[in-house]
Amino acid sequence: MNTLLTDPVAPHAMVLHETGAALRFEPLTLAPPGAGEVRIRIEACGVCRTDLHVVDGELPHVETPVVPGHEIVGRVEAVGAGVTWPVPGERVGVPWLGGTCQACEFCLDGRENLCDTPEFTGYTRAGGFATHVTARAAYCVPLPNEADAVALAPLLCAGLIGWRSLRHAGNGRHVGLYGFGASAHIVAQIAIAQGREVSAFTRPGDVAAQAFARSLGARWAGSSLDDAPAPLDAAIVFAPDGALVPQALRQVKKGGRVVCAGIHMSDIPGFPYAWLWEEREIVSIANLTRDDARSFFADPACARVTTTTHRYPLDAANQALDDLRAGRLTGAAVLVP
Repeated sequence: MNTLLTDPVAPHAMVLHETGAALRFEPLTLAPPGAGEVRIRIEACGVCRTDLHVVDGELPHVETPVVPGHEIVGRVEAVGAGVTWPVPGERVGVPWLGGTCQACEFCLDGRENLCDTPEFTGYTRAGGFATHVTARAAYCVPLPNEADAVALAPLLCAGLIGWRSLRHAGNGRHVGLYGFGASAHIVAQIAIAQGREVSAFTRPGDVAAQAFARSLGARWAGSSLDDAPAPLDAAIVFAPDGALVPQALRQVKKGGRVVCAGIHMSDIPGFPYAWLWEEREIVSIANLTRDDARSFFADPACARVTTTTHRYPLDAANQALDDLRAGRLTGAAVLVP
């Protein structure tokens, strides 16, 4: 194992011991990384709605104790046996997909996001609400050294899932975004840079989010209950409200597509078949692949994205989660150890 000397940082983590309960700020025991693993000293970790679903027990089989967090930016501190990349001192990102079997039919078919036995950072393995994290080297993402760690953090999930969702939405010119939070504020910038028009749908009465969307170049911003200013070619639903799916479906043109981007959503209510007819589609996005990360960070439109962030100290993770849960955030929350 190769190691890198670092400034002394008392290892700590915010730990979930029971779903629905507050995280606890606790000392963290550092172990040497195993074969194929790296230990990372964390610079920043974004707070994602998926973390909220883990903490609130809305995802199945949450095994506690667990450290949430999967939008991790940090420096490699130590590497395990067999690791040739990344090297100690290198900056990397650790996203949601923490490992796959590379043997099931989905992995062999290039669809590792659907792996039968996956590992997920901050859910089935320890995540980034901490000073340090151990990750599989093959699932780390190279990140630029000169960029601000806090600005980079939301890109590791809000950006990647948004990117995958936008690609699945097709090449239509007019895209509707339902729920204008961390992912949507990134996707809006990418879509506009690609020459598309964006309409933003927010919680009814959320004038701050609507103003934020317009400031980023959205053609129109209004309530999720409003009609689009013109028929949509595609809609992406980031909000976890299943009732928005038929609402979005009513706004898309013939042959249009509604993309459900969240890992958790309330039940979709019934709707008339006429709303789906004429080759409209509803599809879901499940997790991400390493190719999503490679293509995202290589795309010129993505390189121009500016993230809007709100910094919280690590021990204020519960407050960050509460602010996200209550819809008090414009942009993304980021924890800084």
